[in-house]
Amino acid sequence: MANQQDNVDDVTKKTGEMSLNVGAKAFVPKFNVKAPAFAPRKATQPAAPVAAAPAEGAGVAKPMTISIGGSSSNNTTEAVAVPKPATISIGEASTSQAPAATDAAPAAEPTPAESSVDSPAPANPTTEAATNEVAVEEEEEEDDDELFNEHTKEHTNVIFIGHVDAGKSTLGGNILFLTGMVDKRTMEKYEREAKEAGRDSWYLSWALDTNQEERAKGKTVECGRAFFETDKRRYTILDAPGHKNFVPSMVGGAAQADVAVLVISARRGEFETGFERGGQTREHAVLVKTAGVRTLIVAINKMDDPTVGWDKARYDEVTSKLTPFLKKTGYSPKTDIIYIPMSGYTGAGVKDRVGSACSWYTGPSLLETLDGLQSVERKTNGPLRIPISEKYRDMGTIVSGKIESGRIRINQKMMLMPEKHICEVSNIYGANEAEEKTAISGDNVRIKLRGIDDGLVQNGHVLVDLKHPCHITREFDALLIIREAKNIITSGYKSVLHVHTATEEVILSKLLHKVNAKNQRSRAPPPFIKQNEKCIVRIQTTKPICVERFEDFPQLGRFTLRDEGKTIAVGKILKLVETNTVNAAN
Repeated sequence: MANQQDNVDDVTKKTGEMSLNVGAKAFVPKFNVKAPAFAPRKATQPAAPVAAAPAEGAGVAKPMTISIGGSSSNNTTEAVAVPKPATISIGEASTSQAPAATDAAPAAEPTPAESSVDSPAPANPTTEAATNEVAVEEEEEEDDDELFNEHTKEHTNVIFIGHVDAGKSTLGGNILFLTGMVDKRTMEKYEREAKEAGRDSWYLSWALDTNQEERAKGKTVECGRAFFETDKRRYTILDAPGHKNFVPSMVGGAAQADVAVLVISARRGEFETGFERGGQTREHAVLVKTAGVRTLIVAINKMDDPTVGWDKARYDEVTSKLTPFLKKTGYSPKTDIIYIPMSGYTGAGVKDRVGSACSWYTGPSLLETLDGLQSVERKTNGPLRIPISEKYRDMGTIVSGKIESGRIRINQKMMLMPEKHICEVSNIYGANEAEEKTAISGDNVRIKLRGIDDGLVQNGHVLVDLKHPCHITREFDALLIIREAKNIITSGYKSVLHVHTATEEVILSKLLHKVNAKNQRSRAPPPFIKQNEKCIVRIQTTKPICVERFEDFPQLGRFTLRDEGKTIAVGKILKLVETNTVNAAN
């Protein structure tokens, strides 16, 4: 104890003689507080009260026990430099001797117990990343299995097109009746109401033409929608209007279609009216091809009419006139076009084969043909893209459209482009307004959105997932094919753009290159372009629109230009010019 007390007295004396001038060069302590080796140990005994160091000439402070770098029982050195942080224990008794003269007090090695408590080993980021990746893959596999179980049948969207009064709505209504989607009692009700209105033969069409204006005039105004199902597939019927005044509605329906049924009236005079210039048979065929529909089923309807009587000569006459035109449009007669004689009113050739009434035709019926088509490639794992074709308010904001890519589920968060509003899926309505938990690419659904007002939603807006937004632009370069133009077209030409479900006024700001039959570009920009010519042009829109390059996403990269009620040109987007500027501004 005496030796220990002498050490304390000596330390106190030396401390009292030290200068507290911080500018003195003789004493410059350095403490690296950020060093990882600094690990103070917990005191095992209550700490003794610490007295402040006395100034020059002051009285001797109360002694205390100090150990630097370990235990000590000898005198400490006059000057101690501390280049490395040391373990300091205050209030512990010293039992071992310190070195007589050292440049730095050695740091105490922490024991395994201290290391585990005070400085835990850092996690391996590579291991964590691998674990997270495996977890995400397992979750995606579970989601894929769940989706596969819920969507065992392929969904196909079929659009009925053709000239007005060709029998599109009647054919669609009869399909709903023959497949059991409309029961007999409801159809009898439609028949009574149609008879009272003096429209006896229209009752089948009333299954699709639901509003009073359409029923009174016998003309479809908006693109109707209905569902039916066979043993093999689920189908959505898109009943396009046939009148030329309602072509924009037809274009919006064609953007959602996978297969088109071109309904032709075989009745004498009606086919000629629809097929000649001014009729909608030609324009509808061009528009569905532009929309990306590869398979065209030509339904030669009204074969039971007294002016036809299932005559093969009339059937051959119609097909011989249609085939050259459809081939010029881009359809291959061998692989893309299927002709079927039928009667939409009686149902012959619709669900069952025509039989003895038409002995010269032994091919499949319309529904058999649809079931026998090849499956459409879907991008179920792609980025979410839902162009909005319709919106309304019913206890919340409800939108409808076809899922072009990706998948959705209840409570999923999405973004509405180009406004970039965040919203959430509240409900999903599938066939016949049945609520669904999920929907995948190819499904034509209604979605109830949470967190967004219906005033912010417009037709042509696109719902996307948060991680993969689509491009927004006001200007793009495109390859344009002029199909019908009375005069030459120059830069500054104005028209209406139809791309997916969006409609926007545009200007041809520049004619960049004319393209010849060998797809070679001219070096100098052409002064004008005319009918049946191809040209690369720059197009400006009045508002930002959601589009993609054709090679990246064909459904959002093909378009038509219309003017004065006619389809002037069709095209595909090659380059987005103002994407970054518009995205930053929005």
